[in-house]
Amino acid sequence: MKKTIPYVLIVLLSLFSCKNNSSENGGGSREVEHEYFCGICIDSLDVVEGKVQKNDILSKILQKKGVSYNVVHSIAMDKRDVFDTRKIKVGNNFAFLMSRDSVPEAKYWIYEIDRTNYAVFGLTDSLPAWRYEKEVISKVATVAVEIRSSLWNALSDAGCDPTLTLELSDIYAWTVDFFGIQRGDSCRAVYEEFYIDGDTVPYKTGRVLASYLKNKGEGYYAFYFEQNGDGDYFDQDGQNMRKAFLKAPLNYRRISSKFSNGRMHPVYHVVRPHHGVDYAAPAGTPVQSIGDGTVIDKGWDKKGGGNYLKIKHNSTYTTTYMHLKGFAKGVTKGCKVKQGQTIGYVGSTGASTGPHLDFRLQKNGTYIDPLKFKSPSATPVKKENMEQYMNDIKMLMVSLKSGV
Repeated sequence: MKKTIPYVLIVLLSLFSCKNNSSENGGGSREVEHEYFCGICIDSLDVVEGKVQKNDILSKILQKKGVSYNVVHSIAMDKRDVFDTRKIKVGNNFAFLMSRDSVPEAKYWIYEIDRTNYAVFGLTDSLPAWRYEKEVISKVATVAVEIRSSLWNALSDAGCDPTLTLELSDIYAWTVDFFGIQRGDSCRAVYEEFYIDGDTVPYKTGRVLASYLKNKGEGYYAFYFEQNGDGDYFDQDGQNMRKAFLKAPLNYRRISSKFSNGRMHPVYHVVRPHHGVDYAAPAGTPVQSIGDGTVIDKGWDKKGGGNYLKIKHNSTYTTTYMHLKGFAKGVTKGCKVKQGQTIGYVGSTGASTGPHLDFRLQKNGTYIDPLKFKSPSATPVKKENMEQYMNDIKMLMVSLKSGV
């Protein structure tokens, strides 16, 4: 069951409605409501909405409404500090504000950058341009579910956004094997939801503030807490819910190739994704596991990766080590490895131009850039912050214990 409790974190003055007083009958007053669109009063304007189509460019969109080339050029060249119109995307919404003359004139063009941010371009006079941000309100939502098949299905049936499941799996990745969640387990969570302009449906799910996961008879609490400007998740005793990864799996000389969705392959000479980082190092350099885990695959990669190992660290993170010269003694498929343990040695096997390690990192099955990944901190709540932490989690603990 899911509930929403009003809890305003961001309060902005709404520009979509405005009430003014005007005189009537020699001193009396009545309320006159004005209608606004992206901060512009449209009492005498019509809103004509559209969507960017394939092959649309700025001139094609604006000139359909009679906007002159000089105005189009000014917006394209002089207003890039507001929005670079070369970046308009197919499928994004836009709107013209048109005069109600016998021959309607386009007064403004408004482009939806995303659900909350808009670029507003005046099409007459001095051609003003600015960014407009819709009002965003945060509310705290709570949910309590009993698991019959999977946490994903249970939360989905309760009307929760799928990202909530991913957030919870990330928080508990070091504590609970999500593939081992079974019928009869349960979950309770307190989390943020963000709403735009009074919508009744949230446009996105925010941070999990507190949660309780019961798995195989054991209960696990997690609370979000910030210290020294950094936030993380801790249990009821202030211990960190996560463990840190090593920054790199070896001592390397240089990075010879970075994460890319389109790299010219040095051997095959074709452009294709390279979803890893190449660490150049002398042949035979020890390669270490960046964290505790289980070897789930070991062998020869037929697609050019040569000797490789794949390690599953938890239900969220998996790492792959490729082009190895050989494997460390005792490292076999199914074995457990420790953080920092040598698992193999740098080589140049497979499609390779020289000794290096191709290192890959997956989160929930999707490759992510290891160089941009911020490893979790294993630091517990500091002694000087413990009193505040315990006070902060009191009410959250009560809410979770009561079944939300």
